[in-house]
Amino acid sequence: MERIHIVYWTMSGNTAMMADAIGQGVKDAGKEAIVQTVSEIAASELFDENCFALGCPAMGAEVLEENEMEPFVEELEQHCSNKTILLFGSYGWGDGQWMRDWCDRLSSAGATILYDEGIIAQGTPDDGTLATCVEAGKKLAQL
Repeated sequence: MERIHIVYWTMSGNTAMMADAIGQGVKDAGKEAIVQTVSEIAASELFDENCFALGCPAMGAEVLEENEMEPFVEELEQHCSNKTILLFGSYGWGDGQWMRDWCDRLSSAGATILYDEGIIAQGTPDDGTLATCVEAGKKLAQL
């Protein structure tokens, strides 16, 4: 059975809810979902993966979390060419600029971004956003 990694950082639990929903979609599609926080995995473990999901909420002035997620993405960025990546996360203010920047950054590194501008939720993800996450997990598993 093929494994799909869903790696995330969360502070309030909102991004974790989205990660779990994506994992459910992967499982529903018949694949194994490896849902784990960024502190539980080394970026190098994704270097040989064709597709995976990364999640992080907006922090500060709409940036990635700086102590764990940013260094992880920075290391991974050099190995994104020809990979399909699903990006997701929540935010409390702003308009989602951190996600657009993140998508542009990994796209510029050669990745294909599933759901062009990622999946975002303002605050706690609602049922519609969680359903989108499940569907995204299914699409990720079909790659």
